Amino acid sequence: MKKLMFLIASVAAIAAMPSAGIAASIVNNDAEVRTVVVTDGGNQQELSLGAGEAADFCQQGCFVSLQGDRQTLLGTESVEIKDGKMRVR
Repeated sequence: MKKLMFLIASVAAIAAMPSAGIAASIVNNDAEVRTVVVTDGGNQQELSLGAGEAADFCQQGCFVSLQGDRQTLLGTESVEIKDGKMRVR
């Protein structure tokens, strides 16, 4: 019985952990640095991307803003910055 309870607790703990391989990605296709504001769980953080730079972020949903344009993400999207605007796919 103790082994079964341990197994159930272990499975529940693993299921509650965020998946490391799932996150939104963003790429800056502009020739200049772009800074987006990421709001995740009420916390805001700036993410600066140089020309051609890419990053993964937002594993469990967030808001991302660029120059007044705010998008809601689930954590699985690809975001492209081009001509100073975001495009979510």
